[in-house]
Amino acid sequence: MATKDDCIFCKIANHQIESDYVYEDELVCAFRDMDPQAPVHVLIVPKQHYDDIIDDVPADTLVAMKRAIAEVARREGVDASGFRIIANTGADGGQTVRHLHMHLLGGRSLGAAILPES
Repeated sequence: MATKDDCIFCKIANHQIESDYVYEDELVCAFRDMDPQAPVHVLIVPKQHYDDIIDDVPADTLVAMKRAIAEVARREGVDASGFRIIANTGADGGQTVRHLHMHLLGGRSLGAAILPES
């Protein structure tokens, strides 16, 4: 498991590794997913390392993430048509990078199902 010293999302959020940034403020940044699952697929991550959503994340960071979601949705043109927010937690929840992040997905109808049909 990665530590915060070698966490790829820490490095992207703090510009040690550049990405296709969509939004940034003092607490969070948002960048396009490298393997998009929808026409709009942006990751919103705190600059400070937290493993996941239940990792004692300060309220101001969560509020900053909510503001970022609203602004990214507006900038990407999905605020009116709708979008999905996903925060995977742990291996069984599908979290592949142990750094709190939220996926903003949109740009097409995502349907009502959370999981794809198998």
